[in-house]
Amino acid sequence: MKGKTIISLLLIFSSCISNTDNQEEIISKMRAEVTYLSSDKLEGRETGTEGERLAAEFIASKFTEYNLIPKGTEDYYQYFDATIKENPHSNTVKREIRGINVVGYIDNKAEQSIIIGAHYDHLGFGEFGSLYDGEKEIHNGADDNASGVSILINLANELSSIKEYNYLFIAFSGEEHGLFGSSYYAKNPTIDLASVRFMINFDMVGRLNDEKTLAINGVGTSQDWTELITQANTYELNLKTSESGIGPSDQTSFYLQDIPVLHFFTGQHADYHKPSDDVEKINFSGMYTLLNYVKDIIDASTSITEFNFQETASDSTTAPRFTVTLGVMPDYLFDGKGMRIDGVSKNKTADKYGVLKGDIVIKLGDVQVNDMMAYMKALGQFNKGDATVVRVLREDTEVDIDIVFQ
Repeated sequence: MKGKTIISLLLIFSSCISNTDNQEEIISKMRAEVTYLSSDKLEGRETGTEGERLAAEFIASKFTEYNLIPKGTEDYYQYFDATIKENPHSNTVKREIRGINVVGYIDNKAEQSIIIGAHYDHLGFGEFGSLYDGEKEIHNGADDNASGVSILINLANELSSIKEYNYLFIAFSGEEHGLFGSSYYAKNPTIDLASVRFMINFDMVGRLNDEKTLAINGVGTSQDWTELITQANTYELNLKTSESGIGPSDQTSFYLQDIPVLHFFTGQHADYHKPSDDVEKINFSGMYTLLNYVKDIIDASTSITEFNFQETASDSTTAPRFTVTLGVMPDYLFDGKGMRIDGVSKNKTADKYGVLKGDIVIKLGDVQVNDMMAYMKALGQFNKGDATVVRVLREDTEVDIDIVFQ
């Protein structure tokens, strides 16, 4: 009996060492991947640039390393053309671009497939979409979204043991300009989308905070999601969920094809769409946790006989249109009433009139702001030069601030 006990202890000890070694190996790979994708060499990976091409080649090389079958229209690549406008609300064409989706496939001869997606493009030198007011600089996008691409790449290796599904891995381009790459793929798929059980999207997953807060969007797109994400959460993650299949990332394109979706997101931060979104600020241990959490969700989903799709009541395929902003960064992990401000852009409207980080917008003009959608709808009532009052909750005190939109 004593000998058996010693053997059991040795096996447990050996297993712990093996798991630790595996974790260190994966984290080391993630660090190398994010470091390259967010390096100055790639100049911000803007769609249609040399930096995008280099990033696409790097991702394709990883797909080759893990023996993924090319599933683009030209090897791993699926090319698409898009028109870039001066701004999202303009009809003036700025230029035409050609983007590249990178697509790989694991064929387990299963009846159903899972799509794993993440966009790899970013803002280049910040000529569009930047929240930075300084001199032109490379926007490296370590969190947005080299982090998501790295988890996608490593899942291509880690999912090899779960053979109940086929797996389609897509690194999208054109997301920053308006979901161009994912929309194109969803309308021009290289597998039969009728065989797809669900789609998982990673976008900004490199900043898991000390409270381990993880946003999961799209849980209403199948009645099975809530139980699955709860059952798999053995990692003490603080889950913040939303129902809608519509959102500002690539899962939207597949939800619109009647496919259940989930979007994973570790939250907004002060470096969002700025040159300071660099690899040094990435939480790689958090990424490793998320990698394993999603793997467990997929594994648990194999026991479900019928995985249903359902439309979500909060959906609106048309986002509110607005031509002015406060110049603030919303806190997308905030789940209270109102719109909490996580950052204020220098020299923008909010900064000029004394709106502060941490303020919770509860009223804009005559509109009560209960959530992000109400905030955007309120903005749609104003034009440049309009004066109004923004009411914020600041440390439990309501404060009215007179502003003029710039």
